[in-house]
Amino acid sequence: MNRFLKSFGYAARGIRVAVSEQQNIRIHLVVSILVVMAGFYFEISQTEWLAISGCIGVVLAVELLNTAIEYLVDLVSPERRSLAGKVKDVAAGAVLIVAIMSVVIGILIFSKYIG
Repeated sequence: MNRFLKSFGYAARGIRVAVSEQQNIRIHLVVSILVVMAGFYFEISQTEWLAISGCIGVVLAVELLNTAIEYLVDLVSPERRSLAGKVKDVAAGAVLIVAIMSVVIGILIFSKYIG
């Protein structure tokens, strides 16, 4: 059980490292806070909360994976190499896709409250 509890500490440390060192995850967190505030302001439905919280979770999780991939690539390939750059670019592309889809979902949810 102690090992299981320690794993939460390691995960929390990983999140703290990413937040302190990666600007993009801080941007995602700020946008997430603004979206949650908008959700409370507009009193969105439970189903809409499920979609919003799912989007936030996926974007943050993929951003953390992207950060982990970037750290790993830097570890195994400290010198500039085109293949290392491709790995980083593909991981960043995954973040972009989920971020764009989250924006689309946000627009679909909030447009009826704003317009």
